Amino acid sequence: MRRKLVIGNWKMHGDHAALAQLLDSLRHSLSALSNTDVAVCPPFVYLAAARQQLIGSVIALGAQNLCAEAKGAFTGEISAAMLRDCGCRYVIVGHSERRQLFHENDALVAAKTAAALQANLTPIVCVGETLQQRETGATLGVIEAQLTAVFARLDSADIQRIVIAYEPVWAIGSGKTATPAQAQEVHAFIRRQLTIVLPDAATVPILYGGSVKADNATTLFAQPDIDGGLIGGASLNAEEFAAICKAAE
Repeated sequence: MRRKLVIGNWKMHGDHAALAQLLDSLRHSLSALSNTDVAVCPPFVYLAAARQQLIGSVIALGAQNLCAEAKGAFTGEISAAMLRDCGCRYVIVGHSERRQLFHENDALVAAKTAAALQANLTPIVCVGETLQQRETGATLGVIEAQLTAVFARLDSADIQRIVIAYEPVWAIGSGKTATPAQAQEVHAFIRRQLTIVLPDAATVPILYGGSVKADNATTLFAQPDIDGGLIGGASLNAEEFAAICKAAE
Protein backbone atom coordinates (compact mmCIF):
# COMPACT_ATOMS: atom_id res chain seq x y z
CA MET A 1 0.00 0.00 0.00
CA ARG A 2 1.25 3.48 -0.85
CA ARG A 3 2.01 5.76 2.08
CA LYS A 4 0.19 9.06 2.08
CA LEU A 5 2.30 12.17 1.43
CA VAL A 6 1.42 15.77 2.28
CA ILE A 7 3.63 18.63 1.06
CA GLY A 8 3.30 22.22 2.28
CA ASN A 9 4.22 24.80 -0.37
CA TRP A 10 4.81 28.06 1.49
CA LYS A 11 5.37 30.03 -1.73
CA MET A 12 6.66 33.60 -1.13
CA HIS A 13 5.30 34.08 2.38
CA GLY A 14 6.61 34.57 5.88
CA ASP A 15 9.69 35.75 7.73
CA HIS A 16 12.09 34.08 10.18
CA ALA A 17 9.88 34.61 13.21
CA ALA A 18 6.59 33.56 11.63
CA LEU A 19 7.99 30.47 9.94
CA ALA A 20 9.86 29.40 13.08
CA GLN A 21 6.61 29.62 15.03
CA LEU A 22 4.81 27.64 12.33
CA LEU A 23 7.42 24.87 12.35
CA ASP A 24 7.43 24.72 16.13
CA SER A 25 3.67 24.15 16.13
CA LEU A 26 3.86 21.53 13.39
CA ARG A 27 6.70 19.61 15.09
CA HIS A 28 4.51 19.09 18.13
CA SER A 29 1.16 18.50 16.44
CA LEU A 30 2.50 16.00 13.88
CA SER A 31 4.91 14.07 16.08
CA ALA A 32 2.61 11.03 16.32
CA LEU A 33 2.23 10.49 12.56
CA SER A 34 3.30 7.02 11.47
CA ASN A 35 1.60 6.27 8.14
CA THR A 36 1.96 9.64 6.42
CA ASP A 37 5.05 11.43 5.14
CA VAL A 38 5.08 15.21 5.51
CA ALA A 39 7.36 17.89 4.06
CA VAL A 40 7.42 21.66 3.93
CA CYS A 41 8.89 23.81 1.17
CA PRO A 42 9.97 27.22 2.48
CA PRO A 43 11.39 30.02 0.32
CA PHE A 44 15.06 29.45 -0.54
CA VAL A 45 16.36 31.97 2.00
CA TYR A 46 14.75 30.09 4.91
CA LEU A 47 15.87 26.56 3.99
CA ALA A 48 18.89 26.57 6.33
CA ALA A 49 16.86 27.78 9.31
CA ALA A 50 14.11 25.27 8.62
CA ARG A 51 16.62 22.46 8.31
CA GLN A 52 17.94 23.16 11.81
CA GLN A 53 14.48 23.40 13.31
CA LEU A 54 13.32 20.15 11.72
CA ILE A 55 16.14 18.01 13.14
CA GLY A 56 14.56 15.10 15.00
CA SER A 57 11.07 15.73 13.64
CA VAL A 58 8.91 13.66 11.28
CA ILE A 59 8.81 16.58 8.81
CA ALA A 60 11.12 16.55 5.78
CA LEU A 61 12.46 19.57 3.93
CA GLY A 62 11.72 20.49 0.33
CA ALA A 63 12.31 23.38 -2.07
CA GLN A 64 9.91 25.15 -4.39
CA ASN A 65 12.01 25.18 -7.55
CA LEU A 66 15.45 24.42 -8.98
CA CYS A 67 17.61 25.08 -11.99
CA ALA A 68 17.89 22.46 -14.72
CA GLU A 69 21.64 23.12 -14.96
CA ALA A 70 24.12 21.53 -12.57
CA LYS A 71 26.33 24.61 -12.19
CA GLY A 72 27.59 27.64 -14.06
CA ALA A 73 26.97 31.30 -14.77
CA PHE A 74 23.24 31.32 -13.99
CA THR A 75 22.78 34.32 -11.71
CA GLY A 76 19.99 33.87 -9.22
CA GLU A 77 19.51 30.15 -9.86
CA ILE A 78 19.83 27.25 -7.40
CA SER A 79 21.05 23.80 -8.47
CA ALA A 80 19.69 20.44 -7.39
CA ALA A 81 23.01 19.59 -5.71
CA MET A 82 22.84 22.80 -3.68
CA LEU A 83 19.36 21.90 -2.48
CA ARG A 84 20.51 18.44 -1.51
CA ASP A 85 23.47 19.98 0.30
CA CYS A 86 21.03 22.18 2.24
CA GLY A 87 19.18 19.09 3.48
CA CYS A 88 16.30 18.98 1.02
CA ARG A 89 14.64 15.67 0.25
CA TYR A 90 11.97 16.98 -2.12
CA VAL A 91 11.66 19.71 -4.74
CA ILE A 92 8.55 21.00 -6.50
CA VAL A 93 8.91 20.99 -10.29
CA GLY A 94 6.63 22.67 -12.82
CA HIS A 95 4.14 24.26 -10.45
CA SER A 96 1.45 26.04 -12.45
CA GLU A 97 2.68 29.41 -11.16
CA ARG A 98 6.10 28.64 -12.63
CA ARG A 99 4.51 27.55 -15.90
CA GLN A 100 2.19 30.54 -16.18
CA LEU A 101 4.11 33.42 -14.60
CA PHE A 102 7.64 32.38 -15.58
CA HIS A 103 6.83 30.63 -18.85
CA GLU A 104 8.28 27.24 -17.97
CA ASN A 105 7.33 24.80 -20.72
CA ASP A 106 7.02 21.02 -20.68
CA ALA A 107 10.59 20.53 -21.92
CA LEU A 108 12.06 22.65 -19.12
CA VAL A 109 9.93 20.89 -16.52
CA ALA A 110 11.24 17.57 -17.83
CA ALA A 111 14.85 18.81 -17.65
CA LYS A 112 14.35 20.01 -14.08
CA THR A 113 12.88 16.65 -13.13
CA ALA A 114 15.92 14.87 -14.51
CA ALA A 115 18.25 17.28 -12.68
CA ALA A 116 16.48 16.64 -9.39
CA LEU A 117 16.78 12.88 -9.75
CA GLN A 118 20.45 13.18 -10.68
CA ALA A 119 21.05 14.86 -7.30
CA ASN A 120 18.99 12.23 -5.46
CA LEU A 121 16.10 14.58 -4.78
CA THR A 122 12.48 13.45 -5.10
CA PRO A 123 10.76 15.74 -7.61
CA ILE A 124 7.11 16.62 -7.07
CA VAL A 125 6.13 16.95 -10.74
CA CYS A 126 3.08 19.19 -11.16
CA VAL A 127 0.57 18.81 -13.96
CA GLY A 128 -2.80 20.44 -14.49
CA GLU A 129 -5.20 22.25 -16.78
CA THR A 130 -6.60 25.78 -16.91
CA LEU A 131 -10.30 26.52 -16.62
CA GLN A 132 -10.53 27.11 -20.39
CA GLN A 133 -8.89 23.75 -21.08
CA ARG A 134 -11.31 21.99 -18.74
CA GLU A 135 -14.34 23.70 -20.23
CA THR A 136 -13.28 22.72 -23.77
CA GLY A 137 -12.75 19.09 -22.77
CA ALA A 138 -8.97 19.24 -23.15
CA THR A 139 -8.05 18.23 -19.59
CA LEU A 140 -6.78 14.72 -20.24
CA GLY A 141 -4.92 15.71 -23.39
CA VAL A 142 -3.10 18.48 -21.51
CA ILE A 143 -2.16 16.11 -18.69
CA GLU A 144 -0.96 13.48 -21.15
CA ALA A 145 1.29 15.96 -22.95
CA GLN A 146 2.78 17.22 -19.69
CA LEU A 147 3.49 13.69 -18.49
CA THR A 148 4.82 12.47 -21.82
CA ALA A 149 7.47 15.21 -21.87
CA VAL A 150 8.72 14.12 -18.45
CA PHE A 151 8.59 10.38 -19.15
CA ALA A 152 10.58 10.87 -22.37
CA ARG A 153 13.55 12.17 -20.35
CA LEU A 154 13.59 9.31 -17.83
CA ASP A 155 14.02 5.56 -17.73
CA SER A 156 11.56 3.40 -15.82
CA ALA A 157 13.76 3.27 -12.71
CA ASP A 158 13.77 7.06 -12.53
CA ILE A 159 10.03 7.36 -13.15
CA GLN A 160 9.57 5.04 -10.18
CA ARG A 161 11.28 7.69 -8.00
CA ILE A 162 9.07 10.68 -8.82
CA VAL A 163 5.90 11.99 -7.22
CA ILE A 164 3.17 13.48 -9.42
CA ALA A 165 0.88 16.26 -8.26
CA TYR A 166 -2.32 17.02 -10.13
CA GLU A 167 -3.26 20.64 -9.58
CA PRO A 168 -6.14 22.02 -11.63
CA VAL A 169 -4.98 25.57 -12.27
CA TRP A 170 -8.51 26.90 -11.86
CA ALA A 171 -8.62 25.60 -8.27
CA ILE A 172 -5.31 27.00 -6.97
CA GLY A 173 -5.88 29.82 -4.52
CA SER A 174 -9.37 30.36 -5.88
CA GLY A 175 -11.30 28.68 -3.12
CA LYS A 176 -12.67 26.31 -5.76
CA THR A 177 -11.87 22.64 -5.45
CA ALA A 178 -12.34 19.83 -7.91
CA THR A 179 -14.98 17.47 -6.60
CA PRO A 180 -13.59 14.18 -5.31
CA ALA A 181 -15.00 12.50 -8.44
CA GLN A 182 -13.35 15.06 -10.77
CA ALA A 183 -10.02 14.72 -8.99
CA GLN A 184 -10.18 10.91 -8.94
CA GLU A 185 -10.96 10.82 -12.67
CA VAL A 186 -7.74 12.65 -13.48
CA HIS A 187 -5.71 10.73 -10.90
CA ALA A 188 -6.92 7.44 -12.39
CA PHE A 189 -5.94 8.72 -15.85
CA ILE A 190 -2.46 9.58 -14.56
CA ARG A 191 -2.18 6.09 -13.07
CA ARG A 192 -3.09 4.62 -16.47
CA GLN A 193 -0.40 6.74 -18.12
CA LEU A 194 2.10 5.38 -15.60
CA THR A 195 1.18 1.80 -16.49
CA ILE A 196 2.43 2.47 -20.03
CA VAL A 197 5.97 3.21 -18.81
CA LEU A 198 6.23 1.24 -15.58
CA PRO A 199 5.90 -2.41 -14.62
CA ASP A 200 4.42 -1.36 -11.26
CA ALA A 201 2.61 1.97 -11.58
CA ALA A 202 0.84 1.41 -8.26
CA THR A 203 3.90 2.50 -6.29
CA VAL A 204 4.11 6.09 -7.60
CA PRO A 205 2.31 8.59 -5.33
CA ILE A 206 -0.12 10.99 -7.01
CA LEU A 207 -1.04 14.05 -4.96
CA TYR A 208 -3.92 16.46 -5.36
CA GLY A 209 -3.36 20.21 -5.12
CA GLY A 210 -5.97 22.92 -5.38
CA SER A 211 -7.58 24.61 -2.38
CA VAL A 212 -7.31 21.56 -0.13
CA LYS A 213 -8.62 22.38 3.35
CA ALA A 214 -9.22 20.47 6.55
CA ASP A 215 -12.92 20.21 5.74
CA ASN A 216 -12.46 18.55 2.33
CA ALA A 217 -9.19 16.64 2.84
CA THR A 218 -10.73 13.47 4.25
CA THR A 219 -13.10 13.03 1.29
CA LEU A 220 -10.39 13.79 -1.26
CA PHE A 221 -7.83 11.47 0.34
CA ALA A 222 -10.36 8.65 0.49
CA GLN A 223 -10.31 8.36 -3.31
CA PRO A 224 -8.39 5.26 -4.48
CA ASP A 225 -5.78 7.11 -6.55
CA ILE A 226 -5.31 10.23 -4.41
CA ASP A 227 -2.29 9.65 -2.22
CA GLY A 228 -2.09 12.95 -0.39
CA GLY A 229 -1.88 16.62 -1.14
CA LEU A 230 0.28 19.49 -2.33
CA ILE A 231 -1.01 22.21 -0.03
CA GLY A 232 -0.60 25.93 -0.64
CA GLY A 233 -2.30 28.57 1.51
CA ALA A 234 -3.57 26.14 4.13
CA SER A 235 0.01 25.00 4.86
CA LEU A 236 0.73 28.43 6.39
CA ASN A 237 -1.83 27.80 9.14
CA ALA A 238 -0.45 25.28 11.62
CA GLU A 239 -3.83 24.06 12.85
CA GLU A 240 -5.25 23.71 9.33
CA PHE A 241 -2.18 21.98 7.90
CA ALA A 242 -1.97 19.59 10.84
CA ALA A 243 -5.63 18.68 10.34
CA ILE A 244 -4.97 17.95 6.65
CA CYS A 245 -2.01 15.72 7.55
CA LYS A 246 -4.08 13.88 10.13
CA ALA A 247 -6.83 13.38 7.54
CA ALA A 248 -4.24 11.66 5.35
CA GLU A 249 -3.06 9.58 8.31
